[in-house]
Amino acid sequence: MRVRPMVCAALLCALVPVSAFADDPHDPAMKDSAARARDRAIVRRLNMHEDATTRARDARYAQGWQANRQYNRQDMATYQQSRSNYDQAMAEWRRAVAACRSGDYSACQQ
Repeated sequence: MRVRPMVCAALLCALVPVSAFADDPHDPAMKDSAARARDRAIVRRLNMHEDATTRARDARYAQGWQANRQYNRQDMATYQQSRSNYDQAMAEWRRAVAACRSGDYSACQQ
């Protein structure tokens, strides 16, 4: 299949967003200093809004992270208690096995 350069160029032009041309230094609408000041104020307001949105999002994330840390601490405490109980039960079982093998047959019934 042969690639046609004109078709590719047309597709590329169609896919390039208009926002790519938003900051055109040769824009006749931006020749006036008042228009540039309005544009600068709009951009500043948009940036401030985005900053506030980002800070609010990060604060929500931080709350989630705090809850997750608390959950992990509780989960780890539960695990450590379970592990301690398991280690204790295994130690008792090993003592009973050792006693059974050494001839204390009452230990074999456990």
